[in-house]
Amino acid sequence: MVLPNFLIFLVFIIIPFFYGTIISFADWKGIGKINFIGLGNYFELFSDSGFWDSLLRTTKFALCSLPFIIILPLFFAVMLTKNLKGKYIFRTIFYWPSMISYIVVGIAFRFIFGDSTGVINYLLQLFGLPKFSVMTNTTGAFWILILANLWFSTGSTMVIFMSGITNISPTYYEAAEVDGATSRQQFFKITLPLLKPTLFLVLILSLIGLFKAYGMVMQLTSGGPGDATKFVVQNIYDTAFKRFRLGYASAQSLVTTLILAILTILQFKANKGGEVNDK
Repeated sequence: MVLPNFLIFLVFIIIPFFYGTIISFADWKGIGKINFIGLGNYFELFSDSGFWDSLLRTTKFALCSLPFIIILPLFFAVMLTKNLKGKYIFRTIFYWPSMISYIVVGIAFRFIFGDSTGVINYLLQLFGLPKFSVMTNTTGAFWILILANLWFSTGSTMVIFMSGITNISPTYYEAAEVDGATSRQQFFKITLPLLKPTLFLVLILSLIGLFKAYGMVMQLTSGGPGDATKFVVQNIYDTAFKRFRLGYASAQSLVTTLILAILTILQFKANKGGEVNDK
């Protein structure tokens, strides 16, 4: 039963990883002879301001997005696990954007917020109001990306939180109600502590997903204006398929993977692997 998934993982993850590791020590354009140059790509990488700037922008994007990605879905999950009228309809509405492709999300938000073709600017001009130039503004484009990613990811994250909440034994809440605890006290004293493993999972998955952001960014901003939203994956893609330096791009990918692995390990240590303290 495990074999089909294992074969997929082997062919599309493990083998490409080791192949990428090998060519990261080479100067290769994707065709022709592979010229091994040892640690040359890595030495070049440490002085490559373009790569580190893109990594810094990606880190900023992740840090600014994470609070929204965690707080908003958690709020919806708490509300929609209560006995509310129409909660199944709202669950469907909130989850629906997660079923859409990243690329479609980027096109949709560009259609809404675009400076020349956006619906908002069309309506503003229709009423004689000045244009809303957000996509040509570095700060505006950055926050539109955060908004688009939040709209896309809220539903799937909400489902994970709902799963965690429903696994909490109702006896905790019954005992709290007997003791006269308010809903707010129940959330901070029962729900939040017992959701620690789920929070840890969401934090790790969200961080990795934000660092891998590419399709939506390309459709929405194409890395612009300038390089304001050019994140690390786009920089790696440009290096590999526009500059035809696959060896150097592989070195960039491995360094990015190593940084993500270190961040994950630090989070694992800080959160003790998401274990719940029963004391």
